[in-house]
Amino acid sequence: MTSAASPSTFNDLGLIPELQARLTDLEYSQPTPIQAKAIPSVLAGSDLIAGANTGSGKTATFALPMLQTLFLEQSTKKAASKGNFVTGLILVPTRELATQVADSVKSYSANFNGAIKTVAVFGGVSVNTQMQALRGGADIIVATPGRLLDLISSNAIKLDKVKTLVLDEADRMLSLGFTEELAELLALMPAKKQTMLFSATFPEQVKQLTQELLTNPVEIQVQSKGESTLVQRVFTVNKGEKTTVLAHLIKQHQWRQALIFVNAKKDCEHLVSKLEKRGVNAQVFHGDKGQSERTRVIEKFKAGEIEVLIATDIAARGLDIAKLPVVINFNLPRSPADYMHRIGRSGRAGEVGLALSLIDYEDFHHFRIIEKKNKLRLEREEVAGFTVNQANHDAADALKNDKPMAKPEGTGKKKKKKANQEDDVWSGWRKSK
Repeated sequence: MTSAASPSTFNDLGLIPELQARLTDLEYSQPTPIQAKAIPSVLAGSDLIAGANTGSGKTATFALPMLQTLFLEQSTKKAASKGNFVTGLILVPTRELATQVADSVKSYSANFNGAIKTVAVFGGVSVNTQMQALRGGADIIVATPGRLLDLISSNAIKLDKVKTLVLDEADRMLSLGFTEELAELLALMPAKKQTMLFSATFPEQVKQLTQELLTNPVEIQVQSKGESTLVQRVFTVNKGEKTTVLAHLIKQHQWRQALIFVNAKKDCEHLVSKLEKRGVNAQVFHGDKGQSERTRVIEKFKAGEIEVLIATDIAARGLDIAKLPVVINFNLPRSPADYMHRIGRSGRAGEVGLALSLIDYEDFHHFRIIEKKNKLRLEREEVAGFTVNQANHDAADALKNDKPMAKPEGTGKKKKKKANQEDDVWSGWRKSK
């Protein structure tokens, strides 16, 4: 992987005046490390595998050079009908990410006076509205794979003239759930095109698959060299006490907002009900909600009108919530890679953030796997006032020594590090007066 270089100015990266002026309007002072390293390669037409911390500015990294290339091509050619074709295609795993990326692309192209047509297409809403939006083709489409295939089957769009393909959140795009759809879409595109893969994580199986998709790609991995602004903490709790501990933390620390992850849709509703009984109001966000409801919830959460949001992993990828104080893993994610995506919702773009995980006996082994895969080692703590049973400590010690674990029983106690109630790590996340 290419090592990170010091960020330069956007002018140094060769961006045209229209884009530089727009970035100034958006108060982008200088490129992030991933932008500084990747944009020149993308402008040069190279295929790209790029990895960076979540919140590091990946969208601008592929959107800016894509927009510049399209704008310059249009400036040197006479205006012509696009037909039902698209030139730049960005594939994403979720509806919310499709909307977010498309909004960013449209914002970056504001100084092009409508010369670049960008359309977002995704499931959960009327296909007819999207078919109308695609009349006359588009310069850039941001799409989820399933809905794009629906539109292709209806002859609303063709991929014969795709020149640039972006896979955002590439590890999820190339996971088993998207492999077949992606293969169908790739078969409809020209063999010769620029292909870029962006994600916060790149497991080995994804690297193997990228060999089939990219040609002599530039590989860039940019990680923050400074101390991370995201604090990670792990709290051990007794079986059955997670909800009580969670409600206690929310009330005690009075975070401005909290995003809480669970693993299933039914768990969202169940946890909301249990928190309400403990005086904590929350809303849910999961795949069974209609698109209009999902959009409404996210907009209200972004606006600060929702303080506690309980979500499944559809909220773990790509959503940019400004200055989100804390992310809490009520259930551990099934995939170690998803752990990084979840906690990456806080501490974005250099902001200070906090990521908490609540684990009981049944989570010990899986969290060790998460740590190993992500090269982490986090100290186990207890929440003051919630002493963990002796058997839980014995189980943790056995795991640490790779010994067989007995299921925790009994009520014995063992001295363990307590979370200091006056710990400075909590300061700065409290509600503003």
